[in-house]
Amino acid sequence: QVQLVESGGGLVQAGGSLRLSCAASAGTYSSISLGWFRQSPGKEREFVAAISWMSTYYADSVKGRFTISRDNAKNTVYLRMNRLKLEDTAVYYCAARGGRYFGGSSYQRPDEYPYWGQGTQVTVSS
Repeated sequence: QVQLVESGGGLVQAGGSLRLSCAASAGTYSSISLGWFRQSPGKEREFVAAISWMSTYYADSVKGRFTISRDNAKNTVYLRMNRLKLEDTAVYYCAARGGRYFGGSSYQRPDEYPYWGQGTQVTVSS
């Protein structure tokens, strides 16, 4: 069982930055891969970014603006979001799955991740 706790959401003006954090329960972090997803009202949950032991992956909509990273000493994964746009407004979820690597493009699929955090709201204003 992996427990995930997100933090760092909030209200920011368009063009601004935020950093989301997701702390994973100790003892499991070194053997898991993690992802960030987001969901807006009336829309399906969509892939944002993912990180395995060796690689990072991004949705086209955030590539070049968002950076995913992990601090293995703190059992924490981060999502640094720069140049935020109105359309980035959503609830952001951290997710985890067992194993250090993803197969193919599985990192994009929500059903690939059995463990989810509670979500944190990000609101970008004009």
